Amino acid sequence: MNRILVIGGSRYFGKSLVTKARDAGHQVTLLNRGSGTPPPGVGHLVADRDDEEQLREALGPRTFDTVVDQVCYTPQQAAVARRVFAGRTGRYVMTSTMEVYDPATLPAPTAGGGRIPLTEDSLDPLRAEAARGSGPAFAYADGKRRAEAVFLRDPVFPYVSVRAAHVLGGGREDFTGRLAHYVERIAAGTPVDVHEAPYATSFVHHREIADLLYWAAGQSFTGPVNAASHGALDARGLSGLVAAQVGRRPRYRVVGPGAEASPFSFDRAYAMDNGRAAGLGFGFGRVADWLPEAIAEAAAV
Repeated sequence: MNRILVIGGSRYFGKSLVTKARDAGHQVTLLNRGSGTPPPGVGHLVADRDDEEQLREALGPRTFDTVVDQVCYTPQQAAVARRVFAGRTGRYVMTSTMEVYDPATLPAPTAGGGRIPLTEDSLDPLRAEAARGSGPAFAYADGKRRAEAVFLRDPVFPYVSVRAAHVLGGGREDFTGRLAHYVERIAAGTPVDVHEAPYATSFVHHREIADLLYWAAGQSFTGPVNAASHGALDARGLSGLVAAQVGRRPRYRVVGPGAEASPFSFDRAYAMDNGRAAGLGFGFGRVADWLPEAIAEAAAV
């Protein structure tokens, strides 16, 4: 039995992670600001993770085998966690994002030359941080990259960043509404806004990312790991699969370069290679196998 602390984890795939670890017999504790209560059999600590003194007080003398941080978005949050959990955990797993690879958000000196699909070593967060400078982080991708850099610089505990692909499935649990956007538009005959030649992107099922986080918590490897199901898909391909489910042909409206489009339509490439996690022993599913169920769930909402 391991002692696992999950920071966040009160909604969507975080809930699945918490219950999976509990059901496996681990001593699980959930830490949040009181916005959600944990399931039976899971401990609960209430603190604002941005408030270092409050966080220390809530933790008291507790130590953990693994901390899984679901809600680290900025280098400031990472710095607080690094100080507070130094000497308090044997392993730290941060939920990151594939958007750290997005060339549109990268500093110019590191934006080019990446391999497609992208492997973990296509991005060095420390180099990106040096190129970006030390100003405040606002963009989601930039904040995640800079948070990764904080943990990587002079590490105080074994650290893993799970760079999650776009998470789909779960119906109402999927608070992003991105898959529902396609279902609603195509069912209503409303055009989907796409780029002229959208690039394929990576996806992962909500149960699959929960499984991978749980798996990563119990492993010994360190560093970044990409989390994506097999089979990248572009916006037109996604629309076609949705159309097959709802019984309507998709309509499209092509947007110009740099213009805002529907979710998952990209005018740049940064789909991920999942070879590292697969080589370490995690078995990924295929997008084509689980996406029809996810579409049906979104249509039923």
